[in-house]
Amino acid sequence: MIIKELYRNNSVKIFAFNKQTMLELPFLECKIPAGFPSPADDYMELSLDLNEKLIRNPSSTFFAQITGSSMINAGIHDGDIVIVDKSLQAKDDSVLVCSIDGEFTLKRFKKTDNETGYLMPENPDYKPIKITKHNNFMIWGVVTYTIHKCY
Repeated sequence: MIIKELYRNNSVKIFAFNKQTMLELPFLECKIPAGFPSPADDYMELSLDLNEKLIRNPSSTFFAQITGSSMINAGIHDGDIVIVDKSLQAKDDSVLVCSIDGEFTLKRFKKTDNETGYLMPENPDYKPIKITKHNNFMIWGVVTYTIHKCY
């Protein structure tokens, strides 16, 4: 997986995706419960190519590194990487990378009618952004996965 930086501003860095090599990593076939521990099954180790698992449409996929905390209640934190697919249709409640009046942002999309909608933060410290026909609004893609560091 080759990643090339395409764009950077104060809140978003955008990277291109180019699948030139496979990177197969070890993968345990058994499911690991996050509730109560269970007896060990046969732990057969397979391989997993993250390109195949996370990227549906390679030619329309890019990565973006997020800064800020407006989406923390959606599990997207400062410094996280999102995988974005430009070929997917934005739907009500989709998490989008978009630009509004020349500024990139990552927000949840709420459709209201044909001429308006809202970009909704997932943090009560931030206000929704109203989208009208007067805004220069463009959807760059729908977020499909978030890569989040756990520690």
